[in-house]
Amino acid sequence: MKRIALIAHDEKKSVMIEFAKKNRDLLRECDLVATGTTGKLINEEVGLPVERMESGPLGGDQMIGAEIAKERVDGVIFLRDPLTAQPHEPDITALLRVCDVHNTPLATNVATADIILHGIIEKE
Repeated sequence: MKRIALIAHDEKKSVMIEFAKKNRDLLRECDLVATGTTGKLINEEVGLPVERMESGPLGGDQMIGAEIAKERVDGVIFLRDPLTAQPHEPDITALLRVCDVHNTPLATNVATADIILHGIIEKE
């Protein structure tokens, strides 16, 4: 089963929930891992099981980065807010670097998230 990491800045959490609802059937075919609050929302509002790491400000994005480095993640969806991200929110730079090093696809918006999700599932 493919493992997908989900991360969303505060202003993009509602977009992540809508993405998860729209793609519920595909996401059910994956093991999901997420930062704390994002994972909690996906579990509660979409009904999908999610392995929750710490929240972003407590290092959850770095924990996901470690999973990528161990090659335990097949794709990352990080819906970031490029205009109003807050200092406490996860920084994409480190995740982007580790994804590039390990050739792991990373999406930063819904358009690329759709492509990655469909590509990973259909590739199986």
